[in-house]
Order: sequence, then C-alpha cells, then structure tokens
Amino acid sequence: MPKFQKLTPNLLVADVEKSVAFYTDVLGFDRGMFVPDVAPYIFASVTSGSVEVFFNDAAVAVKEYTSLAGRPIGASGTMFIDVAGLDEYYAQVKDRVTVIVPLVTQPYGLKEFAIVDPDGYIITFAERVE
Repeated sequence: MPKFQKLTPNLLVADVEKSVAFYTDVLGFDRGMFVPDVAPYIFASVTSGSVEVFFNDAAVAVKEYTSLAGRPIGASGTMFIDVAGLDEYYAQVKDRVTVIVPLVTQPYGLKEFAIVDPDGYIITFAERVE
C-alpha cells in the first residue's frame, strides 16, 4: 500500500503573476518556482512551511488536461490551511482580502475564517482551540 507524502493544490488561474502577488503580498506566502524563468509565466508556486500551492495558466493547462476545457476557473470545494496564531493572521489580512466567513469559533473545536482569492478559490484558515 502506498504511503502518501503530501497534497499540493494545483490551481488553474487567469493570471499566474496576479495569483502569486496575492498569495505572497497579501497572504504572506514565499515565492517558489516559476516557468519560464521570466514573465509571462505559465506556472508558478508559493510556499509557507509545509504548505505549497501551484498555479497554472488556465489557457496552457487546458492543452494538457483537455477535460477541463470550457470549465470555469475556481472550485466547488475549499482549501483548508492550519495556522498557528490565527487571530493575529486574521487581523493582518482581513482588510486586504474578501472575507466570506468572518472569524468564528466552530462547535467542532476550531477557530476559522474563510476568504476568496482572485480566481474564486475559497481558502479556510483555522486553528484548534481548547
């Protein structure tokens, strides 16, 4: 049986540079790899700790993943990221993002909030509470 090592969201985006700028300048991720080495990019990644997100130019990606042709950018699910220091992080980003679920303590023991990125992907940030 295989042992899965890591899950990395691989997002189709309208503008790779714009997505990288949002995730680095607003959300605080670090720049990762870029393809090609200079703009305009068709692929890029961002990282923070063990979290990594890939961005693929939608027009280019559809050539490889033909079943995605005609589908809208965005997802019917959410990305979920554990954060240490959630209250501080929320205060840092809340006025710079579109918050779709304000900071709330859930009955299942997590404090969380959710935002939407420039391409419509929903990201929930959460921290376990006592």
